[in-house]
Amino acid sequence: MAKQEVPLAGEELIKEVCRRIRVARSYWDAHNNAACRGERDQALALYNTLSKEQKEQIPQVLRVWLRYRSEKYFGAHRTPPKSARKSKTQIR
Repeated sequence: MAKQEVPLAGEELIKEVCRRIRVARSYWDAHNNAACRGERDQALALYNTLSKEQKEQIPQVLRVWLRYRSEKYFGAHRTPPKSARKSKTQIR
């Protein structure tokens, strides 16, 4: 997708945060952890730009998943994903 030229604000920003959280949850349900991690990081970055009043407009289910449940699996205390797999020829 092309980057937007005008940054989101107000209702559009809230809708985009909700959309990204839902996309991340769908990747989570599909066991696609790499895609889930990327969407979650983008959603969290946008979520952190919201004011307290705007954060309260995000449904609680989505806020809980973003801040707590997914932190258990994607937090800084976890081992980062590997960048490349070893080939079978190296394992002898």
